[in-house]
Amino acid sequence: MESDERQAFVRFVKETEPRLSYALAAAYGLEVGAEATADALAWAWEHWDALEQKRNPAGYLYRVGQSKARRYCRPRVLFPEVPVAEVPSVEPGLTKSLEALSKNQRVAVVLIHAMGYSEREVADLLGISRWSVRTHADRGLRRIQSALGVSIDVAS
Repeated sequence: MESDERQAFVRFVKETEPRLSYALAAAYGLEVGAEATADALAWAWEHWDALEQKRNPAGYLYRVGQSKARRYCRPRVLFPEVPVAEVPSVEPGLTKSLEALSKNQRVAVVLIHAMGYSEREVADLLGISRWSVRTHADRGLRRIQSALGVSIDVAS
């Protein structure tokens, strides 16, 4: 790989790795998500010439990460329980309610509401429409609210 190609790859990784890592961790749990991210980035290095030409290289790499995640044993617990003494502001039932969501709902909720990504950024990463992302996020939030017994009153 020549110097210009190497710089382009480094820029791509710096921009893509955080979103890719968060999305794969939300989809497959922390350990498998981290392994899938590393495997996907290694694949990207080996296939940079082809990946660089893709219309949506970050979305393509997310799909590579999904494929790589299949080789790992999926953990029974996607998100470990957070000790209340360490982080008192976390709702104790949140991890279980996140695990109960579909993979797309969980990824949309985590990336948008926990990580602050826009619907467009999530849609580009997942390779789906912005409206699908909005639907997954809305349904996921409603399911979490229901599981936690939370009702939101919106004043008109």
